[in-house]
Amino acid sequence: MRVVVGGGTGFVGRALTQLLRSRGHQVTHVSRRGGKDRISWEELSRSGLPLCDAVVNLAGENVLNPLRRWSDAFCREVISSRVETTKTLAKAIAAAEQPPRAWVLVTGVGYYRPSPTAEYTEDSPGGDFDFFSRLVSSWEAAALIPGSPTRGVVVRSGVVLGRDGGAIAQMLLPFRLGLGGPMGSGLQPFPWIHIQDLSGIVCHALEKESVQGILNGVAPSSPGTSNGSFARELAAALGRPALVPVPGWAVRAVFGAERAVMLLEGQRVLPKRTLETGYHFIFPELPAALRDIVA
Repeated sequence: MRVVVGGGTGFVGRALTQLLRSRGHQVTHVSRRGGKDRISWEELSRSGLPLCDAVVNLAGENVLNPLRRWSDAFCREVISSRVETTKTLAKAIAAAEQPPRAWVLVTGVGYYRPSPTAEYTEDSPGGDFDFFSRLVSSWEAAALIPGSPTRGVVVRSGVVLGRDGGAIAQMLLPFRLGLGGPMGSGLQPFPWIHIQDLSGIVCHALEKESVQGILNGVAPSSPGTSNGSFARELAAALGRPALVPVPGWAVRAVFGAERAVMLLEGQRVLPKRTLETGYHFIFPELPAALRDIVA
């Protein structure tokens, strides 16, 4: 297949590109600048979608970038980097003379309301209670193309675990120094997925014609993972203790109250439809996923 990937040079984009090319697919990135095997967003808006079989959007400013203060300007950037890029791709798909067969958008489990006990499947309600849930709602709405023959899939991803980016990149140093530990109470659910499985689910959604609608991108054992058990498993994978809890006030001081919710609260999310579509997880359990990443 010829696949166009928005945000293809980012953390997840690099892993997905590698997987797609290893399976014989051609990949063109949409990024800020054009170049070899890539076009710019401006070029896409101006000239339309290159001839392709599928489109994926992974674009989005890193919400948890600790170097960026939570301000109105950063909020606008977070929204625009997701919603506007999705609108641009959806518009290009709608205008294409030969529309692609599949259109996959990766959003987040922030759609579901944080709760220590509720369990969420792809059919559960959400999307209307705080900044992040409303962001996911408008992001997913931007992908809709009424009357289009293109098959649409949305993957709601948990915290992506991988070697060269994402959540683990920021945690490794303190944990290697024996200074890691749970955040806040440590009891909050921690919905996670290995980067190979998130890439795998997107690839599965592209290749399998029967897959459409919402898929939860979380590992099958993720509903049983708390922030505290994640910290203990990461420390164990590194051969270190996990004795230094990070108090909630410190997380709020670094990230601001709105972003801190993502770390101090969580959702138990089940990949029910993902499994029903026939996707087989490479890393269903946390210990093996972490060993693979820190080895």
